[in-house]
Amino acid sequence: MLGHYREPMHSDLPSSSPELAAPDVSPAVPDAAPRPVEGVAAPVTADAPVPERTALSIRGLRKSFDKTEVVHGISLDVPQGSFYGIVGPNGAGKTTTLSMATGLLRPDGGTAHVLGHDMWTAPQQAKARLGVLADGLRTFDRLTGRELLTYVGLVRGMEADVVEERMESLLSALDLADEDGKLVVDYSAGMTKKILLASALLHAPRLLVLDEPLEAVDPISAQVIRRILTAYVEGGGTVVLSSHVMELVEGLCSHVAIIAGGELMADGTLDQVRQGGSLVQTFIDLVGGGDVAEGSLSWLES
Repeated sequence: MLGHYREPMHSDLPSSSPELAAPDVSPAVPDAAPRPVEGVAAPVTADAPVPERTALSIRGLRKSFDKTEVVHGISLDVPQGSFYGIVGPNGAGKTTTLSMATGLLRPDGGTAHVLGHDMWTAPQQAKARLGVLADGLRTFDRLTGRELLTYVGLVRGMEADVVEERMESLLSALDLADEDGKLVVDYSAGMTKKILLASALLHAPRLLVLDEPLEAVDPISAQVIRRILTAYVEGGGTVVLSSHVMELVEGLCSHVAIIAGGELMADGTLDQVRQGGSLVQTFIDLVGGGDVAEGSLSWLES
C-alpha cells in the first residue's frame, strides 16, 4: 500500500516526477457488479461519465502487487458537500484505493477526478483543491510542528502572513500550540496524526481525504476533530473518511461505501445502505464472517 510509495509527505502537491506518469486507462473487461442493496442506486460503471457537483469521482481503479490484484476496478462518486465514509475490514483495499485516487500511488488502470480535474492528466489543478491525511505516509519529521506547517504553506504558494495566521489557529484548535521546540519525530502517535491533519487543512482545500484520522487520538482531541470536520462540511467542503470503525462512520457520515476484498459491495446515503438497521449489521451481511467455531478456543476457558 503506502509503503510502496517513495516520495516525501507532500507528494500530494504538484509534481513532475516520472513515477507519477499517467496510468493505463484503456477499457477493461467489465467486472461483475457489486452485490446490490435494495433501495440503493445502481452501481457506478467504469465507463460512466463524471457527473456535475462531484467532489471525487473514480472509475475502474485497479492495482496489483506482486502480480496479485488487490483492487478490482472500483468506481464510485462522492457528492460535493457530503461527509463520505469508506468502510471495510483490514486489508480490504481502502487505503490502496484512496492512495490511487489522491495521486499517492499509480494505478494499473482507471481514472480519478477531483472536482472535475483528472488526477493523472491535470495533477496541479486536482491537487491544489485536495488535502490528504494518509496512513503511514512519510513526513519531514526532523522539523518542529511550526516549521512543518510553514514549509507546507510556502510550498503551496501561500503568503507568509496567511500561513502564520492559519497555523496559529490550527495549532491552538488541535492543542499543539505549546509544543514549540519539539520535533515531529518526538511527537506521540496522536500528536503526529493531528499535525498531519493541520497540514492537510492549511490551504483550505475543498476536498479532504482522511485515512483513519482519529486512530491513536485521545478522546478530547477526537471530539475537537469531529467538530472541525463537521463545520468544514457545513461550510461547503467535502470529507472522505476511511475507517474500519463502523460506529465512527455511522455517527459522522451522510454517505457510505462498503469495500471488501478489493471490490465495492454497496454505496449510497447512510440510510440507503443500512436499510433501517445498523451499519455494522449491513456490513456483516454483505461481507460475512465474524463467527467463531464452537469449541475452537476451549483451551482459553478455565
